[in-house]
Amino acid sequence: MEIAHPTPWFPAWGVKFHKPIDNLDDLISKFNDFREDNRWALLAEEIVASEVHLWTSWYALRRREERKEMIARTPDVEILRLISGTHQIKSAFQRAGVKKGDERAWIIYIPKTEELDIEEIKIERQIYSNKDDDARKLAEFIDAKIIPRRPMPIVNGLERIGIEGNFTNLNYSQIEDLFLTHMSLSEL
Repeated sequence: MEIAHPTPWFPAWGVKFHKPIDNLDDLISKFNDFREDNRWALLAEEIVASEVHLWTSWYALRRREERKEMIARTPDVEILRLISGTHQIKSAFQRAGVKKGDERAWIIYIPKTEELDIEEIKIERQIYSNKDDDARKLAEFIDAKIIPRRPMPIVNGLERIGIEGNFTNLNYSQIEDLFLTHMSLSEL
């Protein structure tokens, strides 16, 4: 009997840089030059909490794209803004973008479906596999390697996106809920 995970993998690849980021401008320039289009984004490692977090951010982005209500001009910046829970682009880069000294990050691909129907959202399970070669080439180009991991909610991520509080004794589900709640603030 086949056991299926209820949420498919988001097209996200954990990467480890060969050395900690020293020249951020050079890294971003390389990433932007090599990527196929602005549906590829580079996110700070700890700000991605789960597959649900990524798909929820994706849905909010696609809804804003279709309604022509994006605050940012491009999907890569809009996803940073949504995940970081802010209306301010500058704050989004500071919270969710990679920064000097980071050793790991996420390369993500933001799928674009033809039409978004709230009644029946169909997520193609092969999106991850279809973009795997492109992600690996992109990682190599920015002097990083793909690492075997999937998103997991961590307290450091809450702090990085600007959530303050006492986070002792929280389980993974509670941390993920805080990420999702904070993300919804970008919609207000």
